[in-house]
Amino acid sequence: MLTLYHAGKQEIPRPDVHFGRKNADFGQGFYLTPDREFACRWAGEGAVLNEYELDETGLLIHTFQRDEAWFDYIFNNRRARDGLGADVVAGPVANDTIYDTFGILTSGFLSREEALRLLLIGPEYRQVALKTERAAERLKWVSARRMTRAEYERYHELLAEENRAYQALLAAKMWSMAEG
Repeated sequence: MLTLYHAGKQEIPRPDVHFGRKNADFGQGFYLTPDREFACRWAGEGAVLNEYELDETGLLIHTFQRDEAWFDYIFNNRRARDGLGADVVAGPVANDTIYDTFGILTSGFLSREEALRLLLIGPEYRQVALKTERAAERLKWVSARRMTRAEYERYHELLAEENRAYQALLAAKMWSMAEG
């Protein structure tokens, strides 16, 4: 059993894998994370933190690392072309420059290698996307609770600090790429 979290506006005892954007990192699906703190950091004010257990038995699970295969899969999904056929896809979350990076790549201003280097900057958080009904059936809703205002403020500040550090790393990497 894998413990997973999803923060949203409401309790979600029965997730819909067909709801959501088709051009997300891992395509359309229900997104969760094994990192409770990460789920809380990205939650909005008054969010509900849902906890689940996933029984992985019999599921086709594809796990990515932060590498070229991950980059290619995300790049294809941003164009709404999944093609993997897995019940569950797990791996790193792409950083916040993903849209800009892919836009610059497709415009010809960055090489594929340079784009990948930009996406490797910053902390690595993991996400799990349930892609099929079969996977959703193996997900057991455990509980949900509304986050307090104090929790939201604390996690929001942590996210802001992390974002400032990330922006500094990104700027330094872009300067070093421009210089040579």
